[in-house]
Amino acid sequence: MSATAAAPKAEPLVLGIESSCDETGVGIVRGTRLLANEVASSMEEHVRFGGVIPEIAARAHLEAFTPTLRRALDTAGVSLDEVDAIAVTSGPGLAGALMVGLSAAKGLAMAADKPLYGINHLVAHVAVGLLDTAEGQVQSLPPNTGALLVSGGHTEILRVGSLTDDVQLLGSTIDDAAGEAYDKTARLLGLGYPGGPAIDAAAADGDPKAFRFPRGLTMPKFEGSAENPGKHRHNWSFSGLKTAVARAVEQFEKAGQPVPVADIAASFQEAVVDVLTSKAVRACREHGITTLLLGGGVAANRRLRQLLGDRCASAGIQLIIPPVKLCTDNGAMVAALGAQLVAAGASPSSLGIPADSSLPVERVSV
Repeated sequence: MSATAAAPKAEPLVLGIESSCDETGVGIVRGTRLLANEVASSMEEHVRFGGVIPEIAARAHLEAFTPTLRRALDTAGVSLDEVDAIAVTSGPGLAGALMVGLSAAKGLAMAADKPLYGINHLVAHVAVGLLDTAEGQVQSLPPNTGALLVSGGHTEILRVGSLTDDVQLLGSTIDDAAGEAYDKTARLLGLGYPGGPAIDAAAADGDPKAFRFPRGLTMPKFEGSAENPGKHRHNWSFSGLKTAVARAVEQFEKAGQPVPVADIAASFQEAVVDVLTSKAVRACREHGITTLLLGGGVAANRRLRQLLGDRCASAGIQLIIPPVKLCTDNGAMVAALGAQLVAAGASPSSLGIPADSSLPVERVSV
């Protein structure tokens, strides 16, 4: 067990630490009220490599943690002594990066005699949607809630009975995550890294119907029927889409013609968001989900937000999308889930909790 256990409180003051990839995040919440959300990103250090280099990310976390923590405490106007608990991402993520955040959190918990909660990064993306950041925002988990998480490392649809102890994985990608597909396609088109914003911008000037790219795992043998659902009914695959884009680019290059970057970007993006949203809405219908939360870095994509909004509205599903700054990795989401655990009277974690790069989404805390 960590130094002390936090008594259940309706509005616990929790400090959250996130270091699963290339963002060093420290957030502070009181109940569902966001007090501070400070993020330091090392993305620029990875651009020339076309992806995140784990060793560089871990070193950047070491350098950024203390100043980021100080900014968060100053912004919130609180001291470490006032905090009721410390929450930290224990997985999934890059092992080295996770260890930096965990080590920092353990040190703070021990020095300040605060309970420590090691939490699941993916479930934290759901919890952040309950923070009081806008008028009319939902601040408690509605019944029959689900979540569509779309990021560089994960593409998953969840059923969430409780943020603290009841999360079920309904479907996921069987190869590349959507964000990875964006990065690889952007590289093929010469758009640079990170691919998500670059393709979204290029697609604005393109025709989404110019190319009919494949929608993975949507044929009858994969989808089955309501009586006999296919093995991959709620799963995604983006590897074939990436290959189709590569072949399209090669055809233009071999013919000595300019590659229609905008049209390919728009058609690629339409293929991704079409299959993401159609499968997510179907999973909601089949599992009785009436409220869906969209989270993860790709949730900032304009076309994804638009099409998912349209399809949820048609299906009578309430859609919750956090502000863009809370969709990408951040400490506020970790603090938000930590506050839910403290309020529920959950037992704190041991100071010996390890970094778990493949932590299953069903394990909310460790």
